[in-house]
Amino acid sequence: MTRRRGCVGALLVLMALCVLASLVSIVSNRNLSIAPPAVDRLADVDKARLAEALHLRQALGNDIWPGFADTDIPVLLWNRETSFLVGVDQAPAGWQPVPDDTFLGEPYFYQPTDNPQNFAVPVGDRLAASIATKSETDAFLVEQFQSMLPPVVKQVFPYSALIQPSEVQITAVLHEGFHVLQSQVASAKLDAAEQINRLEGDYWQADEAQAGLWKEEVALLDQALKARSLDETRNLARQFIERRQARRAAQQLPDGLIQFERLIEWEEGLAKYVELASWQLAGNTPEYTPLATLSADPDFKDYSTFDSRWSQEMSTMKRQVNEDGVTRFYYTGAAQAFLLDKLAPGWQAQAMAPGVFLEDLLAAATGADHAR
Repeated sequence: MTRRRGCVGALLVLMALCVLASLVSIVSNRNLSIAPPAVDRLADVDKARLAEALHLRQALGNDIWPGFADTDIPVLLWNRETSFLVGVDQAPAGWQPVPDDTFLGEPYFYQPTDNPQNFAVPVGDRLAASIATKSETDAFLVEQFQSMLPPVVKQVFPYSALIQPSEVQITAVLHEGFHVLQSQVASAKLDAAEQINRLEGDYWQADEAQAGLWKEEVALLDQALKARSLDETRNLARQFIERRQARRAAQQLPDGLIQFERLIEWEEGLAKYVELASWQLAGNTPEYTPLATLSADPDFKDYSTFDSRWSQEMSTMKRQVNEDGVTRFYYTGAAQAFLLDKLAPGWQAQAMAPGVFLEDLLAAATGADHAR
């Protein structure tokens, strides 16, 4: 009888905790504030995050990638209503000066949002780093989850857990800005990466037979990144290259689909590397001080949560093996770049050269038998 009473008591406590958690979620959701987009100007918090992104690139950009700090890169911030352009002297066709407002003391421009995207996009005769504002991204995530949840769960789901640190937004500006750098120093290679996207459908058809082998490759990348010694890192990275070669040979993967892997890893994997490396470096550089204006941003964590972010990203890399979509190559490319930091410092000097891909550099750094 005593044991049964104990079980009943524990059940009542669990139920009470569930009710309490639901009430806390409801209150939290009511207090969750995602600022609606301004129609004709950037919000102060958006200006602060963008200014910090530019400050980070200026201060540490050349340590992340040679020449990155010195590259002139306009930025286009957009929400579903309005797009804003900073870093240009004159308004391109279709853009208007934002009235009675400036960004870092300089005029900036706006126009209605049309076909927005996160990438390097043409604006007049230049490319700009295009990225959604954080409030737009936060609202999108909340809306997506709400659309998937049943009505009862919608009221209690803790949407605040979906709100990402401002560092995600800040370093995403550098991610897209790196695509502008790629366009300036390796335009033919970037064009080839964009053109080869036409093979995406063919690739995912072939991928069904490769899925198990891909998991082995990603597991080796993950182990190499976690290795405690340089010799262990080199050995696991070499196994990754050899396993990749064996997969392609076993599946008789056509040359075009091999190039698909290599080019997307180069295009998006390098940009993902820059995104994560900038966060890591900002947090690990004692001399680096974020802009004071970010003190008013409750979502900014002073770059202190990189380890947590890294764990999330590595978990995502392993999950992506089970999914179609080029996001897989963002992670496998970035992972190879971080391994190259350990095994071949200065590798960036070769990465933009025609016909050179991340796996080539990693094979050379590990002594792997690698046929292009």
